[in-house]
Amino acid sequence: MGKDKLRRFAEVNTFSNVLQLDAGKPFKGQWSTGHFKNNNPVVLELACGKGEYTVNLARLFPAKNFIGIDYKGNRIWRGAKTALEDGVPNVAFLRIQIETILDYFGEGEIDEIWITFPDPQLQVSREKKRLTSSRFLDKYKPLLKPGGFINLKTDNDGLHAYTTEKIADTGMKLHIKTEDLYHSDFADEVLSIKTYYEKKYLKHDKNINYLKFSFE
Repeated sequence: MGKDKLRRFAEVNTFSNVLQLDAGKPFKGQWSTGHFKNNNPVVLELACGKGEYTVNLARLFPAKNFIGIDYKGNRIWRGAKTALEDGVPNVAFLRIQIETILDYFGEGEIDEIWITFPDPQLQVSREKKRLTSSRFLDKYKPLLKPGGFINLKTDNDGLHAYTTEKIADTGMKLHIKTEDLYHSDFADEVLSIKTYYEKKYLKHDKNINYLKFSFE
């Protein structure tokens, strides 16, 4: 492991806006009042990577609380450090495996979920690892408030098609669907937030897919 990575692992342990593993469990059902000390809605970014979406959403919506979830502390370091340095108080990062999400959030606690450029896990044998598979959707459903949205941004056409089929097969409600976000009418200031990976894809003229859907 390189010196920079070791330094980041050590530094992230000191960040007040990062909770690792079991440290997040006491806030289950009370993230707003317990951690953020307010009564504002809670929004999650899953597999948040460097946390660009988490931090920038928090800047746009100061009356909401945003939590980025990833298992890679080296990635979380960047978003957490930016939020601290820039004084963005409505941001937290949770270092856990997404498979365990039900251990950290209570029923109806989440207003919205963002999934931005996840690993598409396209091999048939890895379907259960896709963040929009039935395995994961079954975990999100009890956490979302009635009418809460799930958003998927991906450069991967296969994951986009798979998720579109999953929405139809499970009877979920599709609100927005586009295979080319930046040549559509949907690219507002929220959807125009760009992650590190998205910028790389756009440089190669890759189309960006977007889905917005809900359980009801």
